[in-house]
Formats: sequence, C-alpha cells, structure tokens
Amino acid sequence: MENNGTAHVKGEKRKLEPDEETEVKKKSETSSDNLVEAYSSDDEYEHLNEPKVDRSRSCPYLDTINRSVLDFDFEKLCSVSLSHLNVYACLVCGKYFQGRGRKSHAYTHSVECNHHVFLNLYTLKFYCLPDNYMIVDSSLEDITYVLNPTFTKKHIKQLLNDSKLMRAYDGTTYLPGIVGLNNIKANDYCNVILQALSHVPPLRNYFLREQNYSHIKR
Repeated sequence: MENNGTAHVKGEKRKLEPDEETEVKKKSETSSDNLVEAYSSDDEYEHLNEPKVDRSRSCPYLDTINRSVLDFDFEKLCSVSLSHLNVYACLVCGKYFQGRGRKSHAYTHSVECNHHVFLNLYTLKFYCLPDNYMIVDSSLEDITYVLNPTFTKKHIKQLLNDSKLMRAYDGTTYLPGIVGLNNIKANDYCNVILQALSHVPPLRNYFLREQNYSHIKR
C-alpha cells in the first residue's frame, strides 16, 4: 500500500477507491500524531533525522549523582508542567522534569542549576545535559534496578529464609525489605492496608513476580 492513492495487487498497481484513500490518509496522520506525542515535540522527536553518533561512555559528571535523594515511588510527573510525557529524573537533586530538548524543563534545569545527569523514567536511559548525549556506564545499573526492580524465584525464596536484622543510621533495627510508603494526597489509610497485605507471603510473592500479571491490560 502506498500513500499516493495506489495499491500493489500481485505486482500491479491499482487506483484506490475514495473510501480506501481516506482511510490510508487517516492512518498516516494518526501514526504521525502518535510519534509526535511519544517524543513530546521538543525532545527526542527533534533528533530523529540527525545522523547517528557514538555515545559517550565516560561522563565527567557521574560523581555529582546523589543517590540519597533519589525516590522513584512518586508519580512520574514533571515538577514544572505536571506532564507525564518524556519525564526525566535529575540524578543530582531527585526532581522530575519533562523533555531534554533545548526548550524543555530538564534542559533549563541543567543550565540554571548546573545539574547534568538525567534518567528517562520510561526508557531507563541516562543522558548528560545540556550536551544531550547518552551515558553508558555499568556503575549506574543499581539506579535502574531501584527504579524497576525485578525478582527471580530464587530471590523470593531467600526472603523467607533471610531474617537477619539490619541497623539503621539512627540506631533502630529493621528487617530488610520492610520499608514505609510515601503519603501522597492523603492516602495514608491506603498505605496501612498495603503494608498489612505485604506481610502475607503468598500475596507478596505473587506481586513480586511481574510476569504473573504483566499480561493484564491497564
């Protein structure tokens, strides 16, 4: 099928009927709209036609990453525009910003605050701004794991056998894996229920294995 009003049938071209031609145009326009929306126009979309270049594996700003302020439990919304499209986390201050193009909030933040390392919360790719190049470094794998943790059957089985207490900075002891939940928009009553359910091993183990429910449409 071509977008010029013709179609191939067994190696030959035939003219499309008016209804067929309209449908082809609609699909083409829809595809373009989805592409622009996916890349948020001022972000990766503007780089689609640029020639491919080698990405840096040695970013000089990796030592500015502050892991202690990173919290990926919050809703993935830009802290300025409140948009959920192309959201990046600043790995220096922990705030979320949209896009990475020159007109984006992430770009502006990198210039104004001198923060350079960002993580795309959906593609799990790291970028250096405002230079806008991808960072490839194995030392960042622990950050992507915290953002999107995965558990094997072996890991889950160890949870049942590992009852070793750990000591926090303030001197209190706790069991690894038992952590509090952020109270967002007065949902503390819901957090109490989730905390209680997380102590039920069969239920907890089921949800730790994402493949158990990955087929469910959301």
